[in-house]
Amino acid sequence: MATTDTAKDSDHDTRELTIPADEEYASSTNDGVQQFAYSDSRKIGVTGAVFLILNKMIGTGIFSTPSAIFAATGSVGVSLILWIVGGIITFCGLSVFLEFGLAIPLSGGEKNYLERVYRRPRYLASCVLAAQMILLGFSSGNSLAFGRYILAAAGSKEGDGWTARGIAIACITFAVGLHSTLPKWGLRLVNLLGIFKVVILVFIVFSGFAAISGRLLVPPPGNFHNAFAIEVTENYGGQGAYGYATALLQIIYSYKGWENANYVLGELKNPRKTLSIAAPIAIGAVTILYVLANVAYFAAINKDDLATSEVLVAGLFFRNVFGDSASARALPAFVALSNLGNVLAVSFAHSRLNQEFGKEALLPYGKFWASIKPFNAPAAALFLHWLVTVIVLVAPPAGPAYNFLVNLYTYPGAWINGFVAAGLIYLHYKKSENWTSPWHTYLPITVLYLLANIFLALVPFIPPNGDWNAEGYPYFVFPVVGVGVLILGGVYWACWSKIWPAIGGYRIEAHRIVEDDGKEVVRYKKIKTR
Repeated sequence: MATTDTAKDSDHDTRELTIPADEEYASSTNDGVQQFAYSDSRKIGVTGAVFLILNKMIGTGIFSTPSAIFAATGSVGVSLILWIVGGIITFCGLSVFLEFGLAIPLSGGEKNYLERVYRRPRYLASCVLAAQMILLGFSSGNSLAFGRYILAAAGSKEGDGWTARGIAIACITFAVGLHSTLPKWGLRLVNLLGIFKVVILVFIVFSGFAAISGRLLVPPPGNFHNAFAIEVTENYGGQGAYGYATALLQIIYSYKGWENANYVLGELKNPRKTLSIAAPIAIGAVTILYVLANVAYFAAINKDDLATSEVLVAGLFFRNVFGDSASARALPAFVALSNLGNVLAVSFAHSRLNQEFGKEALLPYGKFWASIKPFNAPAAALFLHWLVTVIVLVAPPAGPAYNFLVNLYTYPGAWINGFVAAGLIYLHYKKSENWTSPWHTYLPITVLYLLANIFLALVPFIPPNGDWNAEGYPYFVFPVVGVGVLILGGVYWACWSKIWPAIGGYRIEAHRIVEDDGKEVVRYKKIKTR
């Protein structure tokens, strides 16, 4: 493989890269930064890209979050509109990320985009993102949903207590153990269980059509009469702007996965053309499925039951439509299997990120975290993901925890995405940056994405109109923890790049490496100064 060293600081404080010998790459210069674009010998076309993005986007959120969303808004119509708004925000985000991704086709995603815009302080973006990905990139929400649906399939009505959390710990332990010892079988199981969530979602949609026509085992809830009325009761409504922000955070969580399109650019035939067709189709299809699934829930579940069902929305839907027989209870077990598939997928992806941070020496004892011994899998990085997931599972007090975990997982991304969107606006209007990309995002799209993320980042600090401890913890816990983790990344940056080098007599330099498979990675090396 070819390696390239860091140049001395230039006027723009960028890194000059030499052209790799491999002729598979075509090089272009953008403001002093050598970039690499793959050749056109891709594997995946439009159809494959559509299903790839669909599989990444459809997760456990649609089976669990509609309860909290309705409870926050108190309106059937507003809830449905927010799901459509979530699809629009997702499309805007995808457009922003594609412009960056096609201009900077390197591994690292947001890290590269932020470093391209916010050059000083150097390496700060990498440290902040590392803190977010490692400390808040957990599988706790999906694992807890697995535990709740397993209990529901067994006929138990226990909430987010220690039994469900114990099952959740067993779930993440199984996922990490499988990926650590039998990595190929772990991926095969991910692909197999990925089918379940799509099939179940489509099944819910068609069952909803039956519920609308009156095929229910409970009295019709009549939720579509005066659907846009905003009601306030003991169980739902009346949370004000805070409620809308948390509802939108839950919806963004359900749509997560769209950003994976940027990480498969090298596998696509003609990325710009393929994604310009596939991405809108995939996001549009997911938005339609999500809205129809919510219509199905409202057609079968009365408002009070829906608002208090917590994570078991799909389970309650199945009971109202198909009854409480043993065969009907098997349906929540299928939802649990789809949850397991998401745990497997997220643990696989985040362990690779943890491993990459170890390779880059951003983490102490980087070689240990980057190791693939003894089973040719990142067992140490998987253990780090397991440890954070378990800590986050057991830390919240007994009581409802799923909504807190979802908000904590999603919230810091609003800050990161906001800075990415603001950076793109800056690049468009700062001519000296010489910014070019095969993909162009129009200003209104970028501004809408920026404003949405500003709303999601700031409004959770505004007290709700009702009980400040409605979920069993103060309303401000997840935004404070989320911002605190990002600040902790800044503190780590100060120690890693300034204080420790001053004490140890070295400086940090970034070296970009082109690996044999064409993947571009960054390694941070210590250069002795005395």
